[in-house]
Amino acid sequence: MKTYLAVDIGASSGRHILGWVEDGTLRLQEIYRFENRLLKKNGRLCWDMEGLFREVVRGLERCRELSKIPDSVGIDTWAVDFLLLDQDGSPLGDSVAYRDDRTQGMDRAVEELLSPEELYSRTGIQKQIFNTVYQLMAVKRREPELLEHASRFLMVPEYLTYRLTGRMENEYTNATTTGLVNAQTKTWDGELLDRLGFPRGLFGQLRMPGYQVGGLLPEVRRQVGFDCQVVFPATHDTASAFLAVPAKEGGVYLSSGTWSLLGTELSEPITTRESLERNFTNEGGYQYRFRYLKNIMGLWMLQSLRREGGEGATFQVLEQQARQAADFPSRVDVNDGRFLAPENMGEAIRSLCRETGQPVPETMGQLGSCVYHSLAESYAAGVEELSRLTGRTYTAVNIVGGGSRDTYLNQLTANATGLPVYAGPTEGTALGNLMVQMLAAGEFPHLDAARKAERRSFPIQEFRPGRI
Repeated sequence: MKTYLAVDIGASSGRHILGWVEDGTLRLQEIYRFENRLLKKNGRLCWDMEGLFREVVRGLERCRELSKIPDSVGIDTWAVDFLLLDQDGSPLGDSVAYRDDRTQGMDRAVEELLSPEELYSRTGIQKQIFNTVYQLMAVKRREPELLEHASRFLMVPEYLTYRLTGRMENEYTNATTTGLVNAQTKTWDGELLDRLGFPRGLFGQLRMPGYQVGGLLPEVRRQVGFDCQVVFPATHDTASAFLAVPAKEGGVYLSSGTWSLLGTELSEPITTRESLERNFTNEGGYQYRFRYLKNIMGLWMLQSLRREGGEGATFQVLEQQARQAADFPSRVDVNDGRFLAPENMGEAIRSLCRETGQPVPETMGQLGSCVYHSLAESYAAGVEELSRLTGRTYTAVNIVGGGSRDTYLNQLTANATGLPVYAGPTEGTALGNLMVQMLAAGEFPHLDAARKAERRSFPIQEFRPGRI
């Protein structure tokens, strides 16, 4: 029996999940889990890439210790962040994170060279100030020597894959989030790169999910005690999560984690002016599907409140206090830029409530209630916009990812949208990662078969509108 390993790394934690098929059913086993956090380095918010690579390897070592040797492994992470490598394959500069403020004003710098309308019509990617196109413009404006000396551009999961295999490859789904891939040709937009002044030679051929990158480097094999194939899953975690949605007919997809990604799958992108104005994005998916979706701030706000609450402020306690303060009336725009990386999330929420003339939350429960209800109402608005833009009527919300465990938010979402909510599986991203590896190995003939096996394998919780 073949086994497959998903290394799924989010903005706050990572996990190694082993998967296999047994009597037509998908089985999972968590092998290893670790924390991920931002570091302050040279005045910037950065990722600890060396630390992340050590954790990837440590999880492989744990496989050997448990005698659970995978036949293949695939790494997925968040989007937009990248590393520039020199001709020797070493990183240039710091691994700056998307929450850093270096991109402030870079949207205007890009707009000096082409309009937002043209950028969107070419790439289909929504404007977010942390998009790769703006990060690269920040490098060009403030650290031009890095671009001058760079030989390759790799996104975070591609870099970790390179460290395992010694091979530098770019993967399609994550590349589309850069704002540099043409939505029609489905490859790097050379004319766009030229106009922005980004060297074409940095960007390699785009590989599709399922591409076999290669075996482990000799030094990695010696350390972990085995060899296996490294395969590209859909390396953008949302692309993997969307693969694992056991969708009901006519259902909206919601990948719920640090970010909430609400949308659907389409065969062609929507790059109309209204789509631009509504800030929907067309990210690349498995087999050139398009994930037409909206990014919503997500559980990041609740995660931040929990940290600020100190010892004893668990998610369960925060949820209980929010339920007790359910009648607190204030609401905030969860996508307001002040919530991206505030020094204090609670004070950022209070500040916006003051500015908008609403009651200011004083307790942790009132803060939690404000965020919970604001998120649910944001999801409801997103479903309405999605329906208008696609011309479709949606009859359910399908939630996957860690946020699918939050029963209170699930119920509030059902109430706000007026639609039944189907929550689970929790490890949606890891499942999508594993499904691509299994498809590449011939375990399933096509994606529909893999999704049917998934529906048989994991419980789905249902939430009906009107309950609390």
